[in-house]
Amino acid sequence: MAKPKVIVGMSGGVDSAVAAYLLKRDGYDVIGVTLRTWQSGDGQESRCCEIDDAREVARIIGIPYYVFNCLDDFECKVIKPFIDDYINGMTPNPCVICNREIKWARLLYYAKLLEADYVATGHYAKIIKLDNGRYTVKKADHAEKDQTYMLYRLSQEQLSKTLMPLGRYSKQEVRQIAEKAGLKVASKPDSQEICFVIDGDYADFIEKQTDKIPGEGNFVDEQGKVLGKHKGIIHYTVGQRKGLGIALGKPAHIKKIDPATNEIVLSTSEDMGCRQIICGSLNFTGIETPSAGDKLYYHVKVRYRHPGQTAALEMTGDGKMKITFDKPVKLAAPGQSAVFYDGNDCLIGGGIITDIIYDGE
Repeated sequence: MAKPKVIVGMSGGVDSAVAAYLLKRDGYDVIGVTLRTWQSGDGQESRCCEIDDAREVARIIGIPYYVFNCLDDFECKVIKPFIDDYINGMTPNPCVICNREIKWARLLYYAKLLEADYVATGHYAKIIKLDNGRYTVKKADHAEKDQTYMLYRLSQEQLSKTLMPLGRYSKQEVRQIAEKAGLKVASKPDSQEICFVIDGDYADFIEKQTDKIPGEGNFVDEQGKVLGKHKGIIHYTVGQRKGLGIALGKPAHIKKIDPATNEIVLSTSEDMGCRQIICGSLNFTGIETPSAGDKLYYHVKVRYRHPGQTAALEMTGDGKMKITFDKPVKLAAPGQSAVFYDGNDCLIGGGIITDIIYDGE
């Protein structure tokens, strides 16, 4: 009996190429799809839509291949909020938003048009169905490539129609599979930056996109004393130590960015940790959305490379989550995501960090 039809989101990289190859090898009726999300003024494609490489992989594997234009949608739902967040002193993670609002939304739309049963990606993670009937994402077998942090905003419908064939493989194994299959992307380097900021200079990208840029302002200490001038808040992020452009005679880090006053608060304390954060824009996968006053206890990651720490979680009356860590957590920044896991490394949910509360505040 033939296996179902699946469309694979192909970026032009080795991971999505091997995902398509494995599904084809296992008997699925595979269609390759690239979503064109961004293109620079000089014609450079986003690292998530390198079409020539994706098309060549599809040819070698022997599957149909299509390119669909999502430029306007991506501009509206990903790039504009990214710029707005930086102007408002936050440190956004656009991949988290893009996954739900662009990649999965569009892939499922085209799956319906192409009469496919599933969509698939090259993420290092596993889709599972829990005993409570809900779908969630479980961490990959190899922690160094786990990408569940980026997937917590996916809906139940999106998860129920998704395949992720790379969850049990290491990156080295994926490259070996690609090489044996004759895929030219086998040794292609991984993208390290946000896909639409080719050179990694976020501030330069923002300045080219809008003229509503906050100008110079003051560095201040925790008591409000002016310490010097900063070059504009879009150049900085909470927790940053290097590249501040100010000499205080001892190490300092950014504790807070205040867009209302255009001030950046510097701290010379060696302790960069906080005990509590507040999150909004919540989404839950492994459990139903808790009610106000519900108290939970999970493992929480506050950034992609954070190993995570145990914390008490409490739903507040305004639809937000108050998270209190057992031990101080470092480098939590407004705009980043806090993502919750259970003891089996399965996603429970997550939200966008809105406030950081330090001891004594």
